[in-house]
Amino acid sequence: MMNFENLDVWKRSTRLSADIYKNPTLKKDFGFRDQLTRSGLSVPSNIAEGMTRDSDKEKVRFLDIARSSLAEARTQIYIAIDINYIESDVGRAWLNETFELSKMLTSLISKIKTRI
Repeated sequence: MMNFENLDVWKRSTRLSADIYKNPTLKKDFGFRDQLTRSGLSVPSNIAEGMTRDSDKEKVRFLDIARSSLAEARTQIYIAIDINYIESDVGRAWLNETFELSKMLTSLISKIKTRI
């Protein structure tokens, strides 16, 4: 079993999730903030859950859920920028990170799939 805490994709996704939670401008709309923080929190949580599963098929399933949560968060970040809930430079940094994390997850999924 791989220790998920050693994965860069898990470390970086936890940082992104924490950054989203800490952003003060999101506090003015609880519903929107709740949706974005939940999708952001889902990414490292599903990586952790997946990597502790015994079967590679289960690992891939949870990593795919994490990747989908990134797409959900990315959509919400685009909207948050557009409606001025977050500063454009902060949003662009978060968007770039979601793209990088998605690539990392895709690579990890491909690596695991070669064992299935």
